[in-house]
Amino acid sequence: MSAPTHTRLHPAPRAGAAGRLPWWALALPVLAFTALLALILNPSDAHAATGDPAISHLLERVHQLIAR
Repeated sequence: MSAPTHTRLHPAPRAGAAGRLPWWALALPVLAFTALLALILNPSDAHAATGDPAISHLLERVHQLIAR
């Protein structure tokens, strides 16, 4: 016993204007790759960020609330 096959009434849409990516979908990975490449090439520029104590306390508090 064979199953019925369904045929498309309309042809598949071609990759045109509707299939294009926004500009930032390409720009963000390129920017991230460039930043990481710059860190690899010159690691002396990669300094640890000295965060505001209030932000670290807030993140610690959020972590405690999630852990409950």
